[in-house]
Amino acid sequence: MSTDCLFCKIIAGEIPATVIYEDTLLLVFRDINPQAPHHFLIVPKKHIATTLDLTAEDNELVGHVYQIAGKIARDSGFAADGFRVVNNCNDAGGQTVGHIHFHLLGGRNMTWPPG
Repeated sequence: MSTDCLFCKIIAGEIPATVIYEDTLLLVFRDINPQAPHHFLIVPKKHIATTLDLTAEDNELVGHVYQIAGKIARDSGFAADGFRVVNNCNDAGGQTVGHIHFHLLGGRNMTWPPG
């Protein structure tokens, strides 16, 4: 846990969020600036700064992220239509919070390249 990390503060309950799922490894909440009708942030509770900081011990965690993304997409009713899971790494990759997280987007047609 990092004391100056926005997502660590949300995980600790110091900053409010609209939580839709929580377990021992993850917190999932609605993005405050949604880019699709369904836009959730899947955030590991373990503070990992970027994708580059993942280690072999995090393999199960990352697999769990994708399993939960599928569960949320199914439970929210947009899995069959399709969805996107995105992880941004570092500034040029679009990462704005220094805590690894995954965007789950659905409810509209996704374009490629994303822009």
